[in-house]
Amino acid sequence: MPLCFIEPQDAIRVIAESVGREARRQLLGELVRAWVDAIPESELESHYVKAIADLDEHDLSMLAAWHASLEVGQPIANRDFLVGVFPSLGENRREALKIAAGFRGDEAFDAGVSEEQALETVLPALGRERCMELAEECLELYLWDRMGSDN
Repeated sequence: MPLCFIEPQDAIRVIAESVGREARRQLLGELVRAWVDAIPESELESHYVKAIADLDEHDLSMLAAWHASLEVGQPIANRDFLVGVFPSLGENRREALKIAAGFRGDEAFDAGVSEEQALETVLPALGRERCMELAEECLELYLWDRMGSDN
């Protein structure tokens, strides 16, 4: 019988504080992907619009290139095109949001937005079961970090 004295959300926070920069970046990426998975279908587009609103030209170009791989038309690296084509992505809409949110998260991370702020935003949106899965992934990141990654 396993014993657990800490909630999964708290375990994630503790691990985030205990690992190096690259492991924290990966941990936050996992959180963003889990958050996108938890968004109801009806809210995907509004979150996508928010995610691409602050992207720079380089990130918009990368996102447009990803759209090109789906052959949804001639991609243009601007917000209007990306928002306009979003509904036609079908099953790939969630993946598009993960990419856009990931770019935005990387920019926030590089700009020094605290991990705690990101954790406070994302963790409450996730269920206990998903947080337990993330806590397991965080443990793997912790071990990777402690066993000699290039942090």
